[in-house]
Amino acid sequence: LDDTFKVPEDVERILGIPLIGYVAEIEEKAANGGSVYVVKQPRSPVSEAFRSLRSNLEFASVDKPLKIILVTSAEAGDGKTTISANLAAIIAQSGKKVMLVDCDLRRPRIHRFLRLQNRVGMTDLFREGYDVDSVTQQWVISSLVSISVITSGSLPPNPAELLGSQKMNHLLQEFSERADVVVIDSPPSMVSDAQVLAAKSDGVLMVLQPGKTHMGAAYAAREQFTRAGAHIVGTV
Repeated sequence: LDDTFKVPEDVERILGIPLIGYVAEIEEKAANGGSVYVVKQPRSPVSEAFRSLRSNLEFASVDKPLKIILVTSAEAGDGKTTISANLAAIIAQSGKKVMLVDCDLRRPRIHRFLRLQNRVGMTDLFREGYDVDSVTQQWVISSLVSISVITSGSLPPNPAELLGSQKMNHLLQEFSERADVVVIDSPPSMVSDAQVLAAKSDGVLMVLQPGKTHMGAAYAAREQFTRAGAHIVGTV
């Protein structure tokens, strides 16, 4: 009766998508301690796994560099925020300008994860009087490395409409001009926001958790992304 993913082979057999990252479970205490694991423990096996993921993303985009990477999951609680923040940090450590954007306008977590203010953020960019500079915060990794972070801002009643708007296209264009790589943390794919964003991104990264993510939910998510015309780079 258990239809969750158990081993890496299940992923390619069921979804037909390559597994491009395999990250050991990070302790909840470490994950929510206001610091990203790859920054706190740069020599740990988990950090090495994120470096491997970074390399695999580069290999997956030889012809067309991935400027906007959407990180999503089939179900809530699969670890996509953890992957988003650590991936953004590890890419920044390679010398690239990185922007991390919280587009989960239903249950945002990036601001808590990084211990940042969330008074203004993504949703304020849809209102008059705010520009990208006014809502961007710098999250400092070291004296030489920092990430530009845009938190969610106040939660709107119509997230899917905002994310699917023409204004959102202009914002993504501006983000990609300001940074080498834009990492977007999105809601789980069971809500339509993820599909809307996937169609506007250069690549989609699906996060699966062994023993938790149901194969049926992941397969349905893959089908929805395919119908939306999204480019699924791989799974983590």
